[in-house]
Amino acid sequence: MTLALLFGAITFLALLPLGRPLIHWLTQRGIGKHIRVDGPAQHQVKSGTPTMGGIYFVGGAVIGSLAAAALGHEETLLPVIAVAAFAALGAIDDWKGLRDASGVGWLARYKFPVQWGTALIVALLLYWLTPEHLLVIPGTGKSIELGWWAVVIATPLLVFISNAVNISDGQDGLAGGMSALAYAAFGLVALMRGNAGLTIFSFVMVGSLCAFLWYNAHPASVFMGDIGSEALGAGLVALAMLTGQWIVLLVIALVFIVEALSVMLQVSYFKYTKRRYGEGRRILKMSPLHHHFELLGIPEERITVRFWLAAAVCCALGVALAAWGA
Repeated sequence: MTLALLFGAITFLALLPLGRPLIHWLTQRGIGKHIRVDGPAQHQVKSGTPTMGGIYFVGGAVIGSLAAAALGHEETLLPVIAVAAFAALGAIDDWKGLRDASGVGWLARYKFPVQWGTALIVALLLYWLTPEHLLVIPGTGKSIELGWWAVVIATPLLVFISNAVNISDGQDGLAGGMSALAYAAFGLVALMRGNAGLTIFSFVMVGSLCAFLWYNAHPASVFMGDIGSEALGAGLVALAMLTGQWIVLLVIALVFIVEALSVMLQVSYFKYTKRRYGEGRRILKMSPLHHHFELLGIPEERITVRFWLAAAVCCALGVALAAWGA
């Protein structure tokens, strides 16, 4: 744990001075966010804010993990596979969004097949590179060897959770703060499983995200973009697969999951009512859920902090669940 915290602190301190040069570099090259017209009107003032800042903490996580691997903790590189693969997908999405004035980016009907293919490849690589593929049953002290079922479970989870974090990235500091909490929680879970490498990786991610939040907190000087949000979600699923804590993942990532479900319910209900009544109706004022609260008149900063608090409670429950009967 001491080494993991040290790695996290060093990563934070090393990355922090690089934030301003990166923001300047992105600004000079016109890599600014196009705010979607179907989002909250008050967000239009954020148009042009540098995006693709996720390369900042993804790069920090990769370098930190390589340093840990050089010191004999090679297992830190396993979740990096998922992070790097989905960062590459996010980069493509961001680049397409930059070329589209409406900010839509990569259309879902083209993006999802590539996401599913990438998720399958990542799941297979993690399966082949690890000797055990467990499902830990909280409260029993027992685990089940999943075998190939680990790939079957990991593939849709990689797609779903990466998109859930992406959906949650709609307010300054929101996804970054909740992700930092989630990785800290998984660091403790990995510690309980006796996996020093995964503990180090988790806290390297925490340090990288804290450095990013220094510049992403309201009013944000940089956005993470899909290159960051999709990578964050994939990394969490990789940690769940490598620790066997699939059930705990659903608790730790619960706020992200609720955000994604709010979009799915809104879209499904709109389509159903349009077919049934000839006009689409909405459950929320706007999805995802954080935009609903924003349109109710709650300030963005207050929503962000409240979501952080909810995420912190979920993370605490997830760690407690992992410790129960361990």
